[in-house]
Amino acid sequence: MHRWICVLAAALLHTGSPARSAPLPPDDCAQQRPAPLVVINTQAHRLSLCRDRKAEQTFAVSLGHNGVGKRAEGDNRTPLGFYALGAPRPSAEFVLFIPVGYPTAEQRREGFTGGDIGIHGPKKTWSWAGRLANLIDWTRGCIAVNRSEDIQAIAAWVTRHQPTHVALYHPRLHPLVVHRPL
Repeated sequence: MHRWICVLAAALLHTGSPARSAPLPPDDCAQQRPAPLVVINTQAHRLSLCRDRKAEQTFAVSLGHNGVGKRAEGDNRTPLGFYALGAPRPSAEFVLFIPVGYPTAEQRREGFTGGDIGIHGPKKTWSWAGRLANLIDWTRGCIAVNRSEDIQAIAAWVTRHQPTHVALYHPRLHPLVVHRPL
């Protein structure tokens, strides 16, 4: 109970603008290929929709509640790396789900386990919470935006521009993955 009171107080005291209108540091999209790409800066908790090396839109995100650096199923961490991005699909729990191709074949050979990682909105039962849903990292390893409208906008952009990959990085722990031919 005390934790939720702290979360609510923090939300009420927060006066900054949401991440979607904040200026981006140039490295989130500038170092990537000009083709469409979804880039997630896990340190900044920011998802960027990149095209022509510029962010067209950004969104605040929540990550796995045990942080980043996923290696095993059930570790509740968000993976870092360069992954295939699937087509958006309906989800009973989150309205929409965009699959992330974790682990890669190379990671499987190295012993990484797990799957079912993706980009999604808030749980349907949390839709009333709005920005409150992203005050803490709460997922089991996925990347979650805080409003159903945000995941719908991301899914529409993914459908329209058809990016094939997503880059998840943390500036201090894992460098930005610059696109290389697959």
